[in-house]
Parts: sequence; C-alpha cells; structure tokens
Amino acid sequence: MEDLMRERKEHLLAAMKDPMYVPMKLKELAMLFDVPKEQREELKEVLDVLVAEGRLTLSKRGKYSIPEASVLAGIFSGNVKGFGFVSVEGRDQDLFIPADKTMGAMHGDRVQITAMPGQQGRRAEGAVIRVLERANRTVVGYYQKSRNYGFVMPDNRKLGQDIFIPQGQDMGAVTGHKVVVEITDYGSPAKGSDQGRGKSPEGVVTEILGHANDPGVDILSLVRAYGLPEEFPEEVMEEACRTRDEVTEDETAGRKDLRSLLTVTIDGEDAKDLDDAITISREDFGYRLGVHIADVTHYVKEGSPMDEEALKRGTSVYLVDRVIPMLPHKLSNGICSLNAGTDRLALSCIMDIDLQGKVLGHEIAETVIHVDRRMTYTAVNAIVTDRNREVMEEYADFVEMFDQMKALADILRKKRKARGSIDFDLPETKVLLDKDGTVLEVKPYDRNDATKIIEDFMLMANETVAEDYFWQEHPFLYRTHDNPDPEKMKRLGMFINNFGYAIHFQNGEIHPGELQKLLTRIEGSEEEALISRLTLRSMKQAKYMPVCTGHFGLAARYYTHFTSPIRRYPDLQIHRIIKENLRGSLTEDRIAHYHKIMMGVAVQSSAMERRADEAERETVKLKKCEYMERQIGQVFEGVISGVTNHGFYVELPSTVEGMVSVNDLHGEYYVFDEEQMELRGEITGKAYRLGQKVRVTVAGTDRMNRTIDFAVAKELEA
Repeated sequence: MEDLMRERKEHLLAAMKDPMYVPMKLKELAMLFDVPKEQREELKEVLDVLVAEGRLTLSKRGKYSIPEASVLAGIFSGNVKGFGFVSVEGRDQDLFIPADKTMGAMHGDRVQITAMPGQQGRRAEGAVIRVLERANRTVVGYYQKSRNYGFVMPDNRKLGQDIFIPQGQDMGAVTGHKVVVEITDYGSPAKGSDQGRGKSPEGVVTEILGHANDPGVDILSLVRAYGLPEEFPEEVMEEACRTRDEVTEDETAGRKDLRSLLTVTIDGEDAKDLDDAITISREDFGYRLGVHIADVTHYVKEGSPMDEEALKRGTSVYLVDRVIPMLPHKLSNGICSLNAGTDRLALSCIMDIDLQGKVLGHEIAETVIHVDRRMTYTAVNAIVTDRNREVMEEYADFVEMFDQMKALADILRKKRKARGSIDFDLPETKVLLDKDGTVLEVKPYDRNDATKIIEDFMLMANETVAEDYFWQEHPFLYRTHDNPDPEKMKRLGMFINNFGYAIHFQNGEIHPGELQKLLTRIEGSEEEALISRLTLRSMKQAKYMPVCTGHFGLAARYYTHFTSPIRRYPDLQIHRIIKENLRGSLTEDRIAHYHKIMMGVAVQSSAMERRADEAERETVKLKKCEYMERQIGQVFEGVISGVTNHGFYVELPSTVEGMVSVNDLHGEYYVFDEEQMELRGEITGKAYRLGQKVRVTVAGTDRMNRTIDFAVAKELEA
C-alpha cells in the first residue's frame, strides 16, 4: 500500500487528466494501470484519498474523474517555448496548454480541449485532444539546407515547429533563403507517450522570396507569414476604378451643408488617409464641436466585392515601411480622404458641450464639408503649446480656432479623468528608414498637446454615438473592455507596494479611477514607465461586441468606434446602420439582418485587429534588431523593464528592449524572487529589480527570433 501510495498516486492523477482515461470505474482503472485483483482494494484506498483531497470526483455510478473536467473548443495560440493558450468564446481567461499537451497543434489552429480548473493563484489548464481546423496551409520561414533534405524555421516562431522539406521539394533553395512552404503533412504526436510532439510537419517549397539579407525581404517575409493581403482582387480594383474622383452636386442633395464652416484636419506629417475633420465655435453655453467623418459607405456598398474584401481585411495594417490598406488607394487616399481644398461627403456628430464638459445636445447627420487647411500635429502643437511666433503668423486665420480646441480638450480630459478614465502615456516607437528600407534611427514617438486634442474629440464623438444608439436599441457594434482579472490586479497591488504605492479594492474588484490615481501619483517618477506598462499588461484586451458592456479603461458606459471608417471595418459597419436609421429605412427586415451578421463582424474585426497589431509589433522588433546589429559593443543606460528566472529585460530611452541572461551574470548564483520581481545574488545580496537603472553593453542580436542580447556593462560587474 505504501509503495502504491508513494509511487502511483501522482502518476495516476496525472494520467487521469488525459480524456482517454476518464471517467472510469475501479475495475477499468485497475486494468488500465495493470493492478492485480488482490491489490484493487489498495487502489480504491488511493482513489478515495484523492477524492477526499478534492483532486478526484466519484459519480453515483461509481466512476472516478478529474473534477469539473469539460470538453471545449477554441483557438490555440502558440509560444516559442512550446506551450500555448486556448481562447474559448464565453470564457474570460485563456486556458494554459503545457508543451506536452499540445497534440501537435500549431498557432491559430481551432482545437478541442479538455479543461481542468486551476489551482489557487494559477490559471486553468487544459490538454488538446483533437485539432478541428488547421489555420496554416502555408508557412513562411528561413530555409536551412542539409545534404539530403532541408528544414524551414517559421518566421512566426509561435508556430513552434520546424517544417521538414524532403529531398527534391525545395525548388533549389539554399541556406539563408526566405521561402514559402505548403504543408503536406502536419506530423503526429509521439506514439505511446503523452508528449505533444512526434513526427515533424512536412512541406514543399512553393516560392523563394529572396535571401534573408536582401533589402525588403525581411518585411515581405512577415507580410506573408501573417497572411496579410498584398494586392486587391481584380473585381475590387475594377469597382474602385468606377468610383468618381470628385463629389457631384447631385450627391450633396439632401445633406446638411457645412462647407461655410472653418474646417481643418490634424494628422501626422506622412498621413494620407484623412478620415476626420474638425469644426468648433465658442457659444454662450460653451462650445459647439463638430467631428466630421468620411462617409465611406456612400462608396462602399454592402455586399459589394469592395465591402467583402474590406471585411476580410478588417483593418488597415501600418508596418514600418508600408501601409496595407483596408480599401484601395483611390478611395483611402482619394475620394474618401478629407483632403484640403475639396468638397467631401461626411457623417457628422455635432455636439453642444458646456464648460464642465457635459454634452447638452447633439446631432448626427449626413453632411457635405470643405476642408480649409490640412494641419499637422507638429504645427498645431507649435501654436497651442510653444506659441511659436512664425507658425502663428503662418496660420493666423486659424490660431483662435486652435486655442478653442485646446481649451475644450482640456475640459473634456479633466472630466474624463475625474470619472476614472485611465490615460497610458507610454511612448510608441518611431522607426526611420532610408529608401532601401535600412534603419536610420529608432526613437520614441511621443504624444503632444495636438495629438491629445484629436484623441479627446474622437473619444467624445465615439461615446456620444454609442450612447445614442444604445438607447435606440438598434443592432450596433460596440468597443468593449472588460474589467481586469482580480488576481492580476492583486499581483499588481503587491508589486507596487515595493515602491510605496497602493491601490484599493471594493468587494474584491477595482474601479478604473484607482488605476488612474496610481498613474497620477507615479507621474514624473523613475518608476513611471515601468508601473504604467505593468498596469497595462494587467488589463484585458479590448474587443468588438454587438452588446454594450462598457469600457473599463475609459470608465465609459457606452463606447464604439465611429471615427475611422477608412481603416477600420467596425466604423464602416455602424455608419451603414446610422445612415439607414437617419433615412428611416431601418425596417424590421433590415434590423433582423443586422442582428444576424453583427456577431460575425465583431469576431472577424477583433481577430483581424489582433493579427494587425502582432504583425506591426513584429516588424518593429525586426527593425530594432537590425538597428542594434550596428551597435554591438556599445554601452547604453536603460531601465530594467522585466525580470524572470532566465534573466532581466532592459529598455533603452529609444524604446529598444533587450535581455541580460542570468547565465551572463558572473561571480555568483542569482535567485529569482517573483514577489519582489528581482534577481538577487546569494552571496553578496546584489539585486537587479524592476525599475532599476542599469548600464548595458549590446552583446548580440538574433533577427530570426527578433531578440537583442545585452550584458551588464563591465564597470558595473566589478
């Protein structure tokens, strides 16, 4: 009995997590684990102990099983280290899949899993039992040649497995080529084992993109790896060619004519798809703010080839060296872009706002506008913040307008902050390239007062439209952001205690205002960027939904995306509903139609948004690696932005992040303290902790994995 208890208890429990083994009766388990009849009572005692511990359940029919085990379906997200996560619709938290439970699933596959509840403080786990649908028919990667065969290492390292290329199936590729592979065999898990890997996937090379070091091949490889579209289908381009270049008088009939109002667009210097324009006036009650959005639906009709392609793409993708637009350039940069000096059709949200930031009334209307001036964030900031005399003279007719914008934006931001809206002021990365795509500079792209003005006005319009259509109870698409996981918030609270900060919970939950107070308290401190980033990582991902559940980060009860129909499909979708409603053509049949399609649009849009975000991040990481290759041996000062048992990450002022491996911390053995988020030397007590400034040397880069290796500068090691 002691041997059985000691040697088989944990093994038996682990094995029963496999769905093949549960639920089973005592007799079946005894046969499965090769327990002779005379020892079945002893096996029953072991099982009863596990039941008493709550680690097994016993049904009325005498069957033992893992408690709350269930079979679910979802999308598998892989990790370069072999494990993964499965997102299941309707569950707030993804399920963790250990590396030996993936059953050969690849990133993006739709899988069937068994799910088990997590132990206290740990997320629920699962095991893949079947791959339902493969997401990757082709793979893009780096080809490595051996004598009689080859391997392709996927650019998307989340796929986790190299692709075996049999002899004669490589199109003559040589080591270093970036290639496209069509998978012919997805391989299989190892037989007679619970390991998730066995026979490797196999494929055939169908295209050679070029050598990995050739200009432009790196980004092209990522475009292909993420399945981003490169060309529009022929029927879409034919439809675009039939679109007029200018607005006709017939098209303006029946629209509210706002062409006499002083109107501007404010965007980045290199922006070409200008989908929002602003008008403003000072009134007795406060301000009348007009947010005018390009009427894209006038040109993109529901069910047309252009509309179907736009839904398929979901969003425009902004890579470091190119834009992959949701709509053809003739629309996105032409008739749908609110270019200065031209009449344009718009869908406008005109709001009367008092001096406390309250919307007293609003009108949503189909309009025709005329943009008087195309402004840049740089120029507007030079006026409202720097009071640059030369710039103010150049735009003398607009200075009063911009001052009114600044005053109203300050009011709106103050009101939003008071209700608890969280404002993450983290710098984005700006990558400057030459004509060949070589990196010239990597630097932070900071927000200024001009960018904040546009953000504040777009937020106000989005909230106003969302609240209007929520109360009308029409089918609609909302931008939702769920409350964060309480456990993540508690871990954040424990960590910030180390810096002397605290967040307060009410009934186990946290109000967004608490996080905003935290960000206000850390403003200007050394740990500001660190705590801001950790707070952001502790929150859930926003998504599109056909139901209005609120937006935690903005502390908003109603929120939608209304302001960018050129580059986001959800905005385009709700414009159709709004226009039909304004025209009185939102009949019961049309309402039923929109109810039927809305969830599908929400899921597709959310998925394409995630794909775009990931591709954009990966291209930036790739170019950071390329840039730092030229800095090997150079010393920089940075801040420790992450700590793990493998080492710590350091972020430089340029936004470049690299890792110092614990194996390269010489002199003594370092132990990872998860609570304190630090690595501490056992002998000297020397520590490397989150938020600490440190000088590092660039030790190397790995473009394949898009990682940068740092080493602690020698003067600090001494």
